[in-house]
Amino acid sequence: MTHVVTVACVDHKYQDCVAVCPVEAFREADNYLVIDPDECIDCAACVTECPVDAIYADTDLPDDLEDWLDRNEEEAPDLPTAEGDSPVLA
Repeated sequence: MTHVVTVACVDHKYQDCVAVCPVEAFREADNYLVIDPDECIDCAACVTECPVDAIYADTDLPDDLEDWLDRNEEEAPDLPTAEGDSPVLA
């Protein structure tokens, strides 16, 4: 199991989640974050920190957001680790 950042993060990129992640699982794209499923330890600390409710456990992911599971998995290896210091976009 892993956690997944979804479309609600796009063009916002709040980073409260990054600050509470104990394993640096978040990766930073230009206008959103993703979670590296190989790093995520499923602690769920990030879920309640997200002000736009963009983060789900993969087992709780709504059907219309299933593509974000693949997106997180495919994009994470090529993105830098989120440091939590980038400006919020919204």
